[in-house]
Amino acid sequence: MACFLFASDSFKGSLSSEEIALILEQEALHAFPQATCRKLVVADGGEGTVDALLSAVAGERVEVEVTGPLGDPVKAAFGMLEDGRAVVELAASSGLTLVSALERNPENTTTYGFGELIRAALDRGANEIVLALGGSATNDGGMGALRALGVVFRDAFGTELEGYGRDLGRVEYVDMANLDPRVTTTAFTVMSDVTNPLVGERGATYVFGPQKGADRAMLGRLEAGMETYASRLAAASGIDPVNVPGAGAAGGMGAAAVAGLGARIVSGIDALLDLAGFDELLQGVDLCVSGEGHADSQSVDGKVLSGIARRCKRGGVPLLAIVGGMDEGARALLNIGVTKLVPCVDPSVPLDEALEHAEENYRRVAAAAFSRLAASKAEVYS
Repeated sequence: MACFLFASDSFKGSLSSEEIALILEQEALHAFPQATCRKLVVADGGEGTVDALLSAVAGERVEVEVTGPLGDPVKAAFGMLEDGRAVVELAASSGLTLVSALERNPENTTTYGFGELIRAALDRGANEIVLALGGSATNDGGMGALRALGVVFRDAFGTELEGYGRDLGRVEYVDMANLDPRVTTTAFTVMSDVTNPLVGERGATYVFGPQKGADRAMLGRLEAGMETYASRLAAASGIDPVNVPGAGAAGGMGAAAVAGLGARIVSGIDALLDLAGFDELLQGVDLCVSGEGHADSQSVDGKVLSGIARRCKRGGVPLLAIVGGMDEGARALLNIGVTKLVPCVDPSVPLDEALEHAEENYRRVAAAAFSRLAASKAEVYS
C-alpha cells in the first residue's frame, strides 16, 4: 500500500499550504484508493509559522494584546507546545501586513510588541522559545523588543528612548541590568530564512528597508543609526552581532536576539521540520510532494523546498516538487534532493492569469502525476 507525505509551501497570493495538501490528498486517493496520506503544513519563519506548527504538533494557541508596529494595540498569538517550548512569531505583533501601504515607514515602527509576546511566553513558563523572524515591518535593530524585556536605551542627555527605527542613531547608553532574569535561564532559537548581516550593502537596512517604505534618504539615516546602535549594544552585552549571519533578519531583530537574548540562529525551515518531527513522518513514505509558488536559484538556499529536499535525500525518499512557475536556476534543486520538478504553468503565461487559475492548474498537474505513477505500477519516480 502506497504511503505519501505532502509538505508544500504556500503559493503566495493563490493557494495556502493547507489547500495544497488537501488537493494532493484528493488526487492521490483517486489514483491510489488504499494509500496512506500524511500532511504537514509548513512555513519558514514568516507569517503563519505558529499556526503551521500547531497543526502538526500538540499545543495551544495563546492570544494576547500587545503593541503593534506603529504603537497601537493589536491582538497577537504565540504557540505553547505541550513539552514546554513556545514559538513566537514576529509577524503576529510587528509584521508588515499590520501596516497599510500608506503608513509604511521603518523609522516609525517598533518590535516592542514582539518583546511583549516573548514576555507572555515566559509568563506561561516556557523553558525554550523559538523566535520566528520573517515578515517584519520594522528596522529598529530589535531595540523595541529588548526594551519590552527590561533593557533601557538612553540618548546623550539621559532621556529614555522608545525603541523605534528613528531612535537608532540616538542611542548613547544601553543598560541591561533590568533585563528580565528569566532570559538567562531560557534557551532561545531564531528561525530565519535569511543570512544577511546587520549592516552594509547586504545588511538589514539596504536589503529590506525599501519594501518597508524607506526611501534613499531614510535608508542612509537608518544605516548610520544601526551602526551606532550596534556598537552600543555590543559594548553593553559583550557580544558583537554585526557580522553574524542572520543578524540582519527582521530589521536587525536577529542581532538583538543574539546579543541580548543569547540566541542561536538556525534555518527557519529546518527548525520547523525539527519541531514538527518531519524525519519521523518521512519514515515508510514512498513519495514526498512539496513545492513553492516560484522556484529559482534562490530556492536552493534556506527555503521550504530546499529544506525538505535535503531531508528527503538524506532519508532516501524521492521528492516530487510541484511549483507554480520556475526559471532555469531552479534546476539546481535536482542536485540537492528533488527527484522531479514540475511547473504548473508555462513561463509565457501572465502572472495574473496564473494566479486566477492556480487551483485548477495545480490540480491538473497533481492528477497527472499520480495517474502516471499508478499507471507505471512503480512505487517511486525514476
